[in-house]
Amino acid sequence: MREQFFRPYPQAGWPVMSIVVRTTHAPATFTALVKKAMADFLPDRPVSGFDNMEDVVRNSTGSRRFPMLLLSVFSVVALALAAVGIAGVVSHSVAQRTHEIGIRMALGAGTLDVLRLMVNINMVWVMAGLAAGIAGSAGLTRLLTGTLYDVRPLDPLVLGTVSLLLAAVALLASYLPARSAAKIDPIVALRCE
Repeated sequence: MREQFFRPYPQAGWPVMSIVVRTTHAPATFTALVKKAMADFLPDRPVSGFDNMEDVVRNSTGSRRFPMLLLSVFSVVALALAAVGIAGVVSHSVAQRTHEIGIRMALGAGTLDVLRLMVNINMVWVMAGLAAGIAGSAGLTRLLTGTLYDVRPLDPLVLGTVSLLLAAVALLASYLPARSAAKIDPIVALRCE
């Protein structure tokens, strides 16, 4: 802890002083009472400006608000691009494996089996990507610590929520093309080559 000392305000006052008042009711109802108490205590110092604590906190984090908004927008765009990319890869995989899917279905595989096959292959890659992403975020948290507000760098709730969101989006992006693969008519798929 660094050394500190206190001196009376009337002895060597700063040009500006902030006073914090805790109230049990709405702060605006106490404005006149606080002004009167300050005028009685320090009659030569004018009282100006009243803010509630929510405004003070909002103003103190104002410089970080735009970068965080921009980061949020980029995150949503990245999530949409990831979903489109996964859906494209699964669609391409379905197109490449149409003959194999037809053979599997001709040999007795049900639509659920084909659906599970296509989704499981992609979800293995998604889980590997999530593990790499969590490891990367753990390594890079020191760079972002200064920009975080009201969140710990390795908050398990935030990491878990984001991981579940990404896994759900990836599952949906894998499921939609895989569902079309499960509806392939085996005769048409075998005639495809």
